[in-house]
Amino acid sequence: MKRCSLLILITIFLVLAGKGQERETLPQVGLSVISQVNQGNSYITFPTDIGTIEPLWFEANLIPNFYIRESKNSRLIGVLTPQIIIRMYQQESLPVRTPSYMPQITVYYIFKGKCTTEEISIYGRFAHHSNGQEGDFFLENGEVNLNSGNFATNYLETGFIATNFNTRFNAYQFFKTSFEIHPKGWHIEELDGIYSTVRWRNTFSIFKLPLLNDRYSRKNASISLKGEVTWMFGDVNDLNVISSERLNLSLTLYYHPKFLEDIGLFVQYYHGSDYYNIYFDNRLDVLRFGLMTEKLRF
Repeated sequence: MKRCSLLILITIFLVLAGKGQERETLPQVGLSVISQVNQGNSYITFPTDIGTIEPLWFEANLIPNFYIRESKNSRLIGVLTPQIIIRMYQQESLPVRTPSYMPQITVYYIFKGKCTTEEISIYGRFAHHSNGQEGDFFLENGEVNLNSGNFATNYLETGFIATNFNTRFNAYQFFKTSFEIHPKGWHIEELDGIYSTVRWRNTFSIFKLPLLNDRYSRKNASISLKGEVTWMFGDVNDLNVISSERLNLSLTLYYHPKFLEDIGLFVQYYHGSDYYNIYFDNRLDVLRFGLMTEKLRF
């Protein structure tokens, strides 16, 4: 099952990763749009998750972005993001346990060229990830204290983003590669040897444009696809350096019907380590559905 899922993701990447070409009639993709793609979208899931995850009423990802820039056409911008991820469990009293607090500041710079539909930009990020708890990390029996154990780490991330237009699909596509580093002393000691402190992240996104004479209006439904592959380096529970458990995969399909203004429907498949703070040692293999915000405005 895991091998089949990986083959499906690789096949989709190969089919979609066509070389983009310039079209003079297309609106230019600026740094504001590029940063929106990289920061991610807010969403809330339905209580219909399928796979290896505890029963949830919902998972909500809240990503408000505050831009520091001279204008929308600036080549250098900063983004402040007080991101929060919340899970409400299908248990007595409907508990919301150990939310992920992920405030971050990101700086983007775009290299302007002659082509208006092909761009290269770089970014750097400083981020914090904690769960707002102060209890002991481990229980007396040696297990991780998921309910009240303290989890906290700070990290740096840097990478570049390539943007171009795909004529085959009449869509803009974005490819990002980056490294995430959690320096020693920037995280609690209990994470040593069990939490990956160096991660190589790769993301491919493709956004379908409405097939209209007037490309600036929205009268048809739009579709986007986002695939993410992360490899975790370092000491992680004595895993072999080429262990498949170091690999995290995610594929998200987003559909924005024409009768909705700011939200759409999405379906996502995720396979890998849990990204929800102190739950990181859990392995997820889950298919989920929900609502997601629409941020892109070409």
